Amino acid sequence: MKTRGKQTKRTVLIILSNRVNRSQKPRFLEMECDDQGNILKEIKLHSAPKEARFDEVWENDEGRTEFASCFRFKRLYAHKLQKKR
Repeated sequence: MKTRGKQTKRTVLIILSNRVNRSQKPRFLEMECDDQGNILKEIKLHSAPKEARFDEVWENDEGRTEFASCFRFKRLYAHKLQKKR
């Protein structure tokens, strides 16, 4: 988490996958959020990240292709792309 004055920013990795059709490639989004959960920046990643640089990792496995169309997310604890604290 990065601190800017009194406001903290966290980097979140969003994984959009399809549990029914595993041949569909997952999509990856990187988001910067503030303390209240407001999204400050959203970046679509072309491929899976290589290094662990995220504060949190969330996944939606309903086969949705856009973040705005998703209703539920699962938080993945101790994911390999999450930073060690």
